[in-house]
Amino acid sequence: MSATEITSAQAYQADSRNDHVLVYVNGELVPRGEARVSVFDSGFVLGDGVWEGLRLVKGRLISLDAHLDRLFEGARSIDLDIGLSREGVVRAVQDTLDRNGMTDGAHVRLMVTRGLKRTPNQDPRFVIGKATIVIVAEYKTPVPEAKARGYALFTSTFRTTGPDQFDLHLNSHSRLNLIQALIQAIKAGADEALMLDPRGFVASCNSTNFFIVRRGELWTSTGAYSFKGITQRNVIDAWQAAGGVARECDFTLAQVYSADEAFVTGTLGGVTPVTRVDGRAIADGRPGSVTARASRLYLESVGAA
Repeated sequence: MSATEITSAQAYQADSRNDHVLVYVNGELVPRGEARVSVFDSGFVLGDGVWEGLRLVKGRLISLDAHLDRLFEGARSIDLDIGLSREGVVRAVQDTLDRNGMTDGAHVRLMVTRGLKRTPNQDPRFVIGKATIVIVAEYKTPVPEAKARGYALFTSTFRTTGPDQFDLHLNSHSRLNLIQALIQAIKAGADEALMLDPRGFVASCNSTNFFIVRRGELWTSTGAYSFKGITQRNVIDAWQAAGGVARECDFTLAQVYSADEAFVTGTLGGVTPVTRVDGRAIADGRPGSVTARASRLYLESVGAA
């Protein structure tokens, strides 16, 4: 199945230019087919690392400072020395874009792991040398049908976690519980998984943040048990700047079913409508006007309109 045939928040249109991109691996830019890390790398062994997804629009990386803040905060929290300053990371990303001739419509995956290990185990004291840094820049345009049709979600039995178990504010390579939730959703015929927190309130989707619309207000989770997305924050700020009400609050699945509209937010897709949850149509089952306005305000706020 090609990327274009997949319906999910991570789906994108096929682009042959991606067959020839150069990938940044520890300071070198190599052809896609030659990009390698060791089987002894910490990221491969145990998912020991942090990452960011960046969107290039009209020559500018959207919310770059916010992404760098999260990257370095996450690295500090797991005692990982990236080995580059903020300026060094920006330079590496920009060099990757420049060498690939990219100025618009690209998505960048910046990945940092603890590096090569002497043997496959958990102990970080077995690391040999510096962190591994990989930057993959690709041309990615979201599948347009998703905006027109809207996503179908399925509520997973897998719950999100609090910071005492697995802190989802940490943008870690470890994502197995979210992948398990997505697999459930796919098997149920949905595009993305909706996940509840341990108390039963709505938290987020497996890879995107979730909003409902009620009486013209935007509602999204507090983030106590979910990742705090940068696009989510941008949407809230843009909506409030335009005089609208956006609440970060607890709400239930019953309130989702009775919502006026729903949508998800993410780096790749921006704002995408949700039209069905657990087989139930949200309102009339079509993308709504409030969602369209939220998308427009978001795009204008980040200079992508």
